[in-house]
Amino acid sequence: MKLIIQIPCYNEENTLGVTLSELPRQVPGVDHVEWLIINDGSVDRTVDVAKEWGVDHVVNFDHNQGLARGFMAGLDACLKAGADIIVNTDADNQYCAADIPKLIEPILHGEAEIVVGERPIMEIQHFSPIKKILQRLGSWAVRVASSTPVADAPSGFRAISRNAAMQLNVFNEYTYTLETIIQAGQKGMAVASVPIRTNGYLRPSRLVKSITSYVQRSLFTILRIFITYRPLSFFTILGAIPFGLGFLLSVRWIWLFLTEFEQTGRSHVPSLIFSAILILIGVQCWIFGLIADLMSANRKLLEDIQLRLRRSEIEEHMNKHREKEMR
Repeated sequence: MKLIIQIPCYNEENTLGVTLSELPRQVPGVDHVEWLIINDGSVDRTVDVAKEWGVDHVVNFDHNQGLARGFMAGLDACLKAGADIIVNTDADNQYCAADIPKLIEPILHGEAEIVVGERPIMEIQHFSPIKKILQRLGSWAVRVASSTPVADAPSGFRAISRNAAMQLNVFNEYTYTLETIIQAGQKGMAVASVPIRTNGYLRPSRLVKSITSYVQRSLFTILRIFITYRPLSFFTILGAIPFGLGFLLSVRWIWLFLTEFEQTGRSHVPSLIFSAILILIGVQCWIFGLIADLMSANRKLLEDIQLRLRRSEIEEHMNKHREKEMR
């Protein structure tokens, strides 16, 4: 059983040493523990610091490609390195590394494939009251969209099984945190949440540049993934709004036509036209939902093919690595 702890890094020379100094080299239930960093185009001494601390694997990007792509590149490298469990943490030492055994325990016991660390949000001093409320609301929205019990969706401290890592795909270029949870829930993976501790504040978040942009991007991510994995439900709800309004207007028109036409001669044609337009919009949304649902069936087939190819590629890579070691 091999555990690889991966850390996405972008110009982290000032904090990476502190983070690595806390990481374990032995974890109960695991035979081997290795460290991996994703150097996301750093221009400082991030890689040098990592090597000084004995990091086992380094994934290098020529230029900054963002947290989401770095996370996926790390998963791919960990799988090729033979990881059975992957733990993702941040380079700013936000998360308490001593909680890694607790984080991977549900995976070791076969109770979950993805485990997300739940931070004590209300106790974190450098989080503003607005950010704390938004964190709670965002996590609630992700729970609804993913049908999982995750209490702290934006948390980057998480453990992922080998099987789950092979199935994850991240389309968003901004972050992986929300998308991977929703995706896992929609794919029927067992997702768990465990309470974890946090460390002192070392630097400001680079992901949350402003509350407004963070909320906008998070809502867009949730909406996009919901449309991707539950298109029929989304377009059914979307189409029901104009259809319902149009239906009520048509009932109103029928009532007015039957009660007032003979007395006033008014036919209320504009109301009839408007109700017809709304009904047509609702029906069109439902048709879009049916088409999107058929397309999602093709996407599931493609994901199955991708999973088979990924497994084959990783197994081939590992076999070549074993042959080199034997030589």
